[in-house]
Amino acid sequence: MELEIMKKLIRKYEPGHTKFSFNAMQAERYYRNETDILINKISDERKEDADNPLRNADNRIPRNFHGLIVNQKAAYMFTAPPLFDIGNEHGSEVVTEVLGDEYRKNCMELCVNASNASVGWIHYWEDEDETFQWAVVDSKQIIPIESHDLKKKLLGVLRVYDEIDEETGDTYTIYEYWDKESCWTFRRKCGDTLEDGLFYYNTFMVPDTGDFVAEYRHEFGEVPFIPFPNNNTNTNDLKNIKPLIDVYDKVYSGFINDLDDIQELIFVLSGYGGTDLDTFLSDLKKYKTIKVDGDDGSNPGVSTLNIEIPIEARNSVLEATRKAIFEQGQGFDPQPENFGNQSGEALKFMYSLLEMKAGLTETEFQLGFARLVRAICRHEGIDCKKIIQTWSRTCVKNDTEQAQICKDSVGIVSKKTILKAHPLVESVEDELRQLEIEEKEAMEKAEMYAGAFSSEKEVSDDITNKEDEK
Repeated sequence: MELEIMKKLIRKYEPGHTKFSFNAMQAERYYRNETDILINKISDERKEDADNPLRNADNRIPRNFHGLIVNQKAAYMFTAPPLFDIGNEHGSEVVTEVLGDEYRKNCMELCVNASNASVGWIHYWEDEDETFQWAVVDSKQIIPIESHDLKKKLLGVLRVYDEIDEETGDTYTIYEYWDKESCWTFRRKCGDTLEDGLFYYNTFMVPDTGDFVAEYRHEFGEVPFIPFPNNNTNTNDLKNIKPLIDVYDKVYSGFINDLDDIQELIFVLSGYGGTDLDTFLSDLKKYKTIKVDGDDGSNPGVSTLNIEIPIEARNSVLEATRKAIFEQGQGFDPQPENFGNQSGEALKFMYSLLEMKAGLTETEFQLGFARLVRAICRHEGIDCKKIIQTWSRTCVKNDTEQAQICKDSVGIVSKKTILKAHPLVESVEDELRQLEIEEKEAMEKAEMYAGAFSSEKEVSDDITNKEDEK
């Protein structure tokens, strides 16, 4: 790729990626419980009260609703990650082996990335041992270049990230452009302009010569990046609930500030000898006493009036806001009063919003996982036509009711189907093998008992026959 063509691509696509990165970083910040309440400037009203001895509190207490809802979806969908069946047992085992031990962890990370950035990305490649490798890539680094037809085919990927030169300590921006045949690498020193500072970056080593070049040719036949959209609208999970979270944080933090600031007593002054109320408040806080003057005919003193903070109103706002957060965010509110001896159908209803959101994510993720499995099969030389994906959910269940349903289904559906639904069974195949072993042992014991009884009967018959002969 020519240097000028790369500059044109960067000028065209990088500016539009800024808003995407901002939204992703904002969602990641909320995921880490670093909401706007922690960084917002003090309001004008608070500035006016800054010198007031009774208005000094500035508590900023965030609530990690976004992190809770995102983790709910990730755990609900990927505690038991999807299983793949490509039509032959050996091929399915190879796919499982290539996915590796980090498959579940990568699925969790992919789901969190998609929830925060609106899309997650997987990159796959071949290492020096010609082994298939894959990993989750930070979504903020990826700028997709798609076709303009209805299919929106991925034509290329521009990956942008920063790297520190170990020799000089300078920070460089690295540009990788991937298409269906090769990858080109460029870099620009931070602070330099694109026009004058972009150069080829020789980072790939040629095996035969040991030289480093800026181009790496792969043999995958497609762009080795796979998108995993969060939903059908390509939006993150923060968009619908951010205003509600900000309201909750503001009301809750304001309530705590009021508890710290406002005295529960209003002082009524008569014959106060000070000059103004500020002096009165300062003396009261500093010395715990005040001075009153007694003139003729006056009745000096200090009396108090009790006041109450409107707790009921604040509680109503907080409760309504919390409910709206879980409704808008399509999550499951883990309130203790929502549980109890609930039936299986009641528990399913409580997960209905989360299931609806998970269903939209699953529909998008199925396409991405199908592409990943086909890429593995091509690399391993396995024939792959139809891919059957089995998805599971992890949620609170009524195990007693589920076990009773399995018991009542004996003789109606197959043993394998019953074992899949039984709450005590983790691996259906292992359970079937164990049942075969136990059935075989039971038959052997039955044969041993039958043989023992048969031998005793033969001995008894022999004795009887001999007595009859006599």
